[in-house]
Amino acid sequence: MLTLKAAGLLDVDAGEIVRPGVLRVDGDRIAGIGGSPDGDIVDLGEAILLPGLMDMEVNLLMGGRGEKPGLSQVTDDPPTRVLRAVGNARRTLRAGFTTVRNLGLFVKTGGYLLDVALGRAIDVGWIDGPRVVPAGHAITPTGGHLDPTMFAAFAPHVLDLTVEEGIANGVDEIRKAVRYQIKHGAELIKVCCSGGVMSLTGPPGAQHYSDEELRAIVDEAHRRGLRVAAHTHGADAVRHAVAAGIDCIEHGFLIDDAAIATMVEHGTFLVTTRRLADGDAMDVSHAPPELRAKAAEMFPMARTSILAAYEAGVKIAVGTDAPAIPHGQNADELVTLVDWGLPPSAVLRAATLTAAELINATDRGRLAPGQLADIIAVPGNPLEDIAVTRSVSFVMKGGKVYANNQN
Repeated sequence: MLTLKAAGLLDVDAGEIVRPGVLRVDGDRIAGIGGSPDGDIVDLGEAILLPGLMDMEVNLLMGGRGEKPGLSQVTDDPPTRVLRAVGNARRTLRAGFTTVRNLGLFVKTGGYLLDVALGRAIDVGWIDGPRVVPAGHAITPTGGHLDPTMFAAFAPHVLDLTVEEGIANGVDEIRKAVRYQIKHGAELIKVCCSGGVMSLTGPPGAQHYSDEELRAIVDEAHRRGLRVAAHTHGADAVRHAVAAGIDCIEHGFLIDDAAIATMVEHGTFLVTTRRLADGDAMDVSHAPPELRAKAAEMFPMARTSILAAYEAGVKIAVGTDAPAIPHGQNADELVTLVDWGLPPSAVLRAATLTAAELINATDRGRLAPGQLADIIAVPGNPLEDIAVTRSVSFVMKGGKVYANNQN
């Protein structure tokens, strides 16, 4: 039995700090809360204990030293991507994020689901990293967002991708693509329902797939017990995605009141990624003119849409779209959400309880007996200053300590 002793701990449900913070850990679970510290004690001083944070949109296989956007799709082989992901996974865990959803590759992999392999390597202890909920390859139409042509106008056949890598057109191909991801270990399905800021062609809000195609994706996933996440910006595309049964909207920068009302009615989740729209977060000054124009249209709307969605009662979960935000700086998203008007307690729930609900996980997201011992410490009260989440000093995942900067 191990006891963590700190100045306080966060009760996520109540949105308050309980003092002092005493947690007993037995194996990979929290065994008890409160009382007098006993047994083997880890004294964390004036720190505040939080449940491990969760990032609901990352791509650990992208980003980091040596990557060249626009070229890496044709120069990096699968082993290179996995090796790059090792460092990204470690940085993410040490930043206090103990669970992530990895939402889809858009590179040539020969059909291999690299995030599935990465997650399994982490689970068996070969490498350090967060728990990974993998999506395999994003499902997108030819020329759609996350077809690699979004980054560069490759000539025909320079980077041909297959249905097994998520490029699917029409109901039959879509069903095959979804079934392939599930067969090889995907735990959710990601689909591109609209364009995006970094898409070279078409407006960012335009709907990519027909309603019939969207329903086919949802049907295949739901029959196998998997949820569907949809990269979607445009308000009309959001409404159509929700009507088709999509479980979660990623980004949603251009949502309007009608789209928000539809999401509330259907209980659809929204994954934030608002840090991308912060002027200091994503430098598009060197991007092609058409991409700069999209950013100028979308980013201001993102500021108002997230607050409107929260106030209307949309279920919001934190996501960063890392490496759009560098891996290891995931807490910047929490700071941005508070800066834009969300209460710190709501943001912390979005990064814990609501994220756990999104992935159908009942064993994490709060500090309570029986929960996984995914526990972090920060140097102050995050309800008063959310920025303390940028300075995680202690990380435990499954009862194992991965970082302790108190000593």
